[in-house]
Amino acid sequence: MNLVKFWPLPVAAIVVAAGGYAFASMQAPADLDYSLSHASDHGLYAVSIAPAVDPVPVGQLHAWTVAVTTPDGAPVDATVAFDGGMPQHGHGLPTVPKVMGKDAEGRAIIGGVRFNMPGWWELKVHVDGAAGDDTATFNIAL
Repeated sequence: MNLVKFWPLPVAAIVVAAGGYAFASMQAPADLDYSLSHASDHGLYAVSIAPAVDPVPVGQLHAWTVAVTTPDGAPVDATVAFDGGMPQHGHGLPTVPKVMGKDAEGRAIIGGVRFNMPGWWELKVHVDGAAGDDTATFNIAL
């Protein structure tokens, strides 16, 4: 009996099964909250984010706006930082977004955002204001 004829089939089955598992494990969790407005992690602020373009592009630089208020909706003068990454891939954004200024409504304009691939991204807004430091985390799917 020639074993060389028979071993490639189990190896191929293992490769296909592993590929299927890898694909399934890269799917975003089904219960993610995709809202672009919610309380910060410790409830110190209400934070809203919005892309400057719709749909959000992959591979192109673009901007976002960030609005920060108290939990009851009063405007907050705060320093914000914007960051993100792909939890399932273990990497961050390929750029370093920066606050470019504020718009007429007082929202921070974040420039230099680029997503290098489609999939599930987490965006984090770090807020340093009178109530203290806090972070709001947002999920987006591209």
